[in-house]
Amino acid sequence: MKVHLAGYNVDTTILDELQLKCGKRQDLTPEVLSAAYARISRDPRPINEIRDLARQEVEKTRKSNSTIIFKMGHHSVAEHAVFNLDILGVSRFAMEEVEKFRLSSYTEKSQRYITLDKDFVIPEEIKDSIHLDLYKATIADQNRAYFELYNRLKEHVFKKHADLAKDPKQHNLLEGWAKEDARYITSLATESQVGLTINARNLELMLRRFASCPLREIQALGSQIYQTISDVAPSIVLFYQANDRDSKTYPNLKKITADILKNSDNQSQDKAVVLTDFNRDSDNIISAALLHSCSDKSYNDCKQIVDNLSEEEKISIFKTAWENMQLYDSMLREFEYTNLTYNIVLSSACFGQLKRHRMSTITSQDYSPSLGVTVPQSIKDIGMEKYFMEVIDKTNENYAKIKQDTPNVAPYILTNAHRKRVLIRVNARELYHISRLRQDAHAQWDIQNVSWAMVEEAKKVMPLTLGLIGGKDQYNDVYKNVFGRLPKIAEVNLPEKRSIKET
Repeated sequence: MKVHLAGYNVDTTILDELQLKCGKRQDLTPEVLSAAYARISRDPRPINEIRDLARQEVEKTRKSNSTIIFKMGHHSVAEHAVFNLDILGVSRFAMEEVEKFRLSSYTEKSQRYITLDKDFVIPEEIKDSIHLDLYKATIADQNRAYFELYNRLKEHVFKKHADLAKDPKQHNLLEGWAKEDARYITSLATESQVGLTINARNLELMLRRFASCPLREIQALGSQIYQTISDVAPSIVLFYQANDRDSKTYPNLKKITADILKNSDNQSQDKAVVLTDFNRDSDNIISAALLHSCSDKSYNDCKQIVDNLSEEEKISIFKTAWENMQLYDSMLREFEYTNLTYNIVLSSACFGQLKRHRMSTITSQDYSPSLGVTVPQSIKDIGMEKYFMEVIDKTNENYAKIKQDTPNVAPYILTNAHRKRVLIRVNARELYHISRLRQDAHAQWDIQNVSWAMVEEAKKVMPLTLGLIGGKDQYNDVYKNVFGRLPKIAEVNLPEKRSIKET
């Protein structure tokens, strides 16, 4: 057995310094890895020798990439080429388009931990419009409100948690709690930044979607990304231009939807989280899947057997699957065979966290002032709700004016408090993951509220499957309730707990 380190991510500054010292090198490209790995299936030589040859013949390597990936259709080869991109000065609104791609990795500037300044994006669509001054004035009012709320909330938080405030090491934590609630009044135009790791196959898809997007900010971002990577790896990102599928499908669907719904005025959802669909026999489905993995019987045979088991026998299957788990362990893959679909109304601030669960299926509507806003309880506690809503009401008024002429960019002035309606489908394994992170007492209160509601609805329809669900901070208690004892490793150092705050 042999293992060679074929490559790893390094900062481009180091690569530039290397080329300054050693001269220009053509082989400093991820293309050589994708080409070398593409040849593995047909070349008998060891992989490391194939890579050596690929580095020596870069132009030949690029032709090979084009042939294998695009003519022969082996697109997975492009996944061996990986890029790290620093993306700065992009609006929070546009960042939602960036982070739609589930097979990429993102780390975004957090408005919960960083004090916001007054930087915001002015879309090209509005720069020459009659609404430019109105746009800037609206965001200026929101930013003033942010700083006023932050100062009042900071004072409130330090008084409320006086014991923590005695320790200077806890001040950043307390200030963060004030920032995370003050940011609800800031606009989606606020500048953000993100570190993105993405392979070439998904980058090509991203660039094609960006080129087809009606927002000029997204179009410009896609163009800049392509210019950044095209010289480094020209052979593995080819189909990056706009196409009809991405540019016309949803606009056409919106037209036909408007025709179908024009005479409908139903508004049936009165809860923030509604479980709209689920597998009716989930506990038995998961039990049968576990038996199937550990036997030589067909799934149908396993399901028939499980259907005739007592509840105690089915519980024993689940307990055996869970007994050796720790809070950091993921649920067994068999828990993916049952699904739940939710319709959720949530704030932009909350959506920013929910969308990070990329293995879920998430689609959403546009932001709409008609859905109201989420007002943090802390803002009510300091007597600033009226002031908060005055800013919101003015924002909604100006949003309506801008939407008449430039509907695509009007949402830029909406705030983190504004809501949208989301449809999310998760399997039971993913719901466990969401619960571990978001039901935890250290999670932000808005996503806590949503995840608690999701879990409570799910437990009604699959109680055995979700018998071990809960936040990280609850894990030992939940485990003890199931097994009558603590897990083998029960002590985990966690930060100071913070109680959930209702909105």
